[in-house]
Order: sequence, then C-alpha cells, then structure tokens
Amino acid sequence: MTGATRTVAVLGGTGKTGRAVCAALTDRGAVARPLSRRHREHLPAALAGCDAAYVIAPNMHPDEPGLVAEACAALVVTGVGRVVYHSVAAPYAPSMPHHVGKAVAEDVVRRSGLAWTVLQPAPYLQNLDLTRTVRVPYRADAQFGFLDLADLGRAAATVLLDDGHVGATYELASRQATVAVLAAEAGVGVEVVGAGEWAVREGADLEPRVREWLLAMFAHYDAHGLPVGTRVLEWLLRS
Repeated sequence: MTGATRTVAVLGGTGKTGRAVCAALTDRGAVARPLSRRHREHLPAALAGCDAAYVIAPNMHPDEPGLVAEACAALVVTGVGRVVYHSVAAPYAPSMPHHVGKAVAEDVVRRSGLAWTVLQPAPYLQNLDLTRTVRVPYRADAQFGFLDLADLGRAAATVLLDDGHVGATYELASRQATVAVLAAEAGVGVEVVGAGEWAVREGADLEPRVREWLLAMFAHYDAHGLPVGTRVLEWLLRS
C-alpha cells in the first residue's frame, strides 16, 4: 500500500521528532497533520479524516501511560484504526523511570484494540552538539546505538504507510558508537563531568523530578551504555 492519499495525524508533531516524521510522510506523498498539546482537549475533532496516527509523548512526561491511553481512546472514538507509538530502546529498564513509563504505555497500545506498531528508537545523534567539546555525565567509552532523526522519520513513514507492520515492535539505531568515537570523528574533545556537577549546572533549572530521572538515566548509561542493533533499521529502510 502506498501513502499517496493517506492522512496521518502526528501527535506531538511540532517537536523535532514530530517534524522529522511529518517531513518523511510528506516525502512519501502522504498528508501529515501535526497536532500539538493544545489540541488535547479537542483531539477527536482534530483527528477527523485521518487514516492513522503517530503518537509521541512530551519528553519526560510524568504520566506517559495515561497520555497514551487518552490518545488511543480518541483514536477509537474517531474511527482511526491504525496507530504507531514512539517508545524508546530498552523500555523495560527498571533503573530508568521514564523508560519504564514507556514500557507501560506500550502495553496500553497493545491492548487498545487498534492496529498497532511500536517503534523503539535509540538516542538521537542530534542530541550531541559535535561542533565543540562534548560534555557528558557518563563514561565517554560507553557503548550506544544512535539514531539519526531523518532515519527515524523514514522508518515511521514506512510502518505507517506500508503493509506488513501491524503487531510489530522495532528497535531502531542508525549506527553503533561511543561518544568518544563520535567526538573524535568530528574533531572535538570530550569532557566527562560528574553527576553532581551536571545537576548544579545543566540540570539546575529543571523540575526536580525531571532532574532525578535524567540522573538515573545517566547512571544507567555510565554502568551499561545503551547498545542498540542497526539491522532492523537497515531492513526497514530498504523494504
């Protein structure tokens, strides 16, 4: 099935992830309908005429399962039977509260009665500013999978517009690397800072809950990294 005449709602479509998904849908000839948080109270009306929806929760949302349940209910009421949920790589990681929230939200999607697909993206390459010394509060040699935003958009468009992806869960990464390797390739240095220093500098103005969740994530990264394979994305982008 091609996406030439399909209309896809992108919930959370005004952020960097949503913009990447909308751009890829447009490139495939579909009509992308970006919806922001201000549409929440009138979501059924905003979804009218859509064939599918891509659901992105705000970063570090305090109740992602509740938000996703609300979105799924609106899709059911409106008759939009197809949903793709934007989760995270390694969602069931008990040491990272926001990952666990996405794991629970995945369960909500799977029990929604909708035709669902779950994408589990690795951290974005674009989250690292490689134009200057990179400051990270975890080991620079920790192993990661990283995902390019354009690749995420193309993968999302593929599963939204093509047949054969209902009931699938795909973990996505464009490449495997360490921050040290990426910085060396860009010709910049790496500065590893302690969690306490990060908390009083970069994290100083954050909501306490968000700061604690990020510190938990950094501790996980420091201990384990976040390895993610690349073959699933390679397959999706050539299928």
